[in-house]
Amino acid sequence: MKLLLAVIQPTKLQAVREALAQIGVQRMTVCDAQGYGRQRGQVATYRGIEYQVHMLRKISVEIWVNDDFVERTVEVLSRVSKTGSRGQIGDGKIFILATEEAFAIESGVRGPGAV
Repeated sequence: MKLLLAVIQPTKLQAVREALAQIGVQRMTVCDAQGYGRQRGQVATYRGIEYQVHMLRKISVEIWVNDDFVERTVEVLSRVSKTGSRGQIGDGKIFILATEEAFAIESGVRGPGAV
């Protein structure tokens, strides 16, 4: 079992959700996030005054999948999260973390069946 942690653009969330549903990934946790990386923020304008925004809005998507779903889930996440044909700085990152065990509270099932 693996935890895929994807940090993506907020505008890509709906497309990611729909694409993952097509390959059978039905469960995810979504959180609002703020951060910066190579983008180093943006210049914004409010009532004619420019100011620097250091922390940019992102979406953090947590997806637990069994080992046989990892590669296809990563492929879908990376393909759908890109802006433009080649992608751009700020499109996001995908982290793959090992998960020792899962436990479904409602049924008591442990292991890959709980995912």
